[in-house]
Amino acid sequence: MPNQITPLEDPSSDKGAGSTPSGHRVEASSALASGVSQKPKVDETPDLQTFLSDHELEEKIVEAIKSVYDPEIPVNVYDLGLIYGVVINPDRTVNISMTLTTPNCPAAGFLPGQVEMRVRHVPGVEDALVDITFDPPYSPDMMSDEAKLELGFL
Repeated sequence: MPNQITPLEDPSSDKGAGSTPSGHRVEASSALASGVSQKPKVDETPDLQTFLSDHELEEKIVEAIKSVYDPEIPVNVYDLGLIYGVVINPDRTVNISMTLTTPNCPAAGFLPGQVEMRVRHVPGVEDALVDITFDPPYSPDMMSDEAKLELGFL
């Protein structure tokens, strides 16, 4: 039985078909099509990075970081004092300096990745990178007052 070519697989009959980045042919109106000029949507929301100041973006980044919790401690990594710094670069990439409670922390394999992932999903952030440091070494004094109260240090 001969192979039948569907219209989108036959380049001679593409009639405006596009292709995905991996080369698969799709209808030009498909969101998967690349390299096909499509009219922008009229109701499309402008890019948030043009509206957010660095301060506003940093607030949203801190909010995202506060959604990451150490699995052994019922406090988020920001209030624990594990975040040493957040730098927003002009291209809206973000560098986060972070530590862990100990160099042998069992969560070392996933906490930095969770922080990166949450920050990458903040509207207006292009990319995020977490750098782990142990200088200065972590101590409970780095916790916020809220974290100290939660854990019975106050």
